[in-house]
Amino acid sequence: MDEERRPSNSDALTREQTEDRASESPEARPREEAGDRSADSSSGADQLLQELVAYLRENRTKLREEWAQRISDAELLQVMSDEEIFSEATEVYDNYMDALETGSIENLQTYARELSERIIPRGVETDEVLGIVLLLRDALARSLFARYQEDLGLLNRILDSYEPAANRIAVTVGVSFVEERERVIHEQQEAIRELSTPVLQVRDRLLILPIIGVLDTARARQLTEQLLGAIRDNRATVVVIDITGVATIDRTVANHLVQTVEASRLMGARTILTGLSPDIAQTLVDLGVDLGMMKTVGDLQGGLEEAERLAGYRAADASDTET
Repeated sequence: MDEERRPSNSDALTREQTEDRASESPEARPREEAGDRSADSSSGADQLLQELVAYLRENRTKLREEWAQRISDAELLQVMSDEEIFSEATEVYDNYMDALETGSIENLQTYARELSERIIPRGVETDEVLGIVLLLRDALARSLFARYQEDLGLLNRILDSYEPAANRIAVTVGVSFVEERERVIHEQQEAIRELSTPVLQVRDRLLILPIIGVLDTARARQLTEQLLGAIRDNRATVVVIDITGVATIDRTVANHLVQTVEASRLMGARTILTGLSPDIAQTLVDLGVDLGMMKTVGDLQGGLEEAERLAGYRAADASDTET
């Protein structure tokens, strides 16, 4: 009778591996396999992206010229010369390739802001910038189609790698341009507001604030800030606020005007209000605005004369005449 076979260590190890494999969750193995496939897919996509970038770099001159021509044909960037368009197209193309290759958009964002600073003051609109970026995206896609059209499977994988990156680049450039444009508009609005409510020094420690146009709450608040700053900087003792150019005001603005006068008084400056129209005067009365702290004079000339008397200039002029 044959001796009973004793299990070897290798047999035991094989059984343990089989048991472990069998005890795994049914979902575990598919997830591992899916993860491997995902990693392979990601690696393949990266390789395809590098391949298409190499192709687009190799054909840089031709594609850049075609893109610049399409910009001219679409009548975009007409405020720029052909030489300027070609120069900017070169920079955009190279930054576009870097963003495609590395996946990083920081350099592209920096360039897009710099480009916006150069072309926004010249009147280039947001739709033009988006237009040229989309033209580049389409020009490159057409070139890729021509290159890989013989292998539709490969073409589809190439476009699947290209399109998400290209769309991200287009959004990045568009957002950067919009942000820069909003910054410029904000600065222009601030400059306009400052020009629309200038605080002028007539004499030493005597200021005049002529107000023209619509006086709303936001502008009234800005007016107060500018006036109080000017009183501090010029150590003013008398201020003339002329509202001859203001057609109407509401209760909120009227009360804000009263508060401005009171704030000026607290800073040591007396205020004279000139140029009230009959309509505004009636409105102030109807609204019940407290005018007790306001000194009013009919017109600007009368207000300046009164201000000079309060500041002591009229008395000084009289004594000089007697001498």
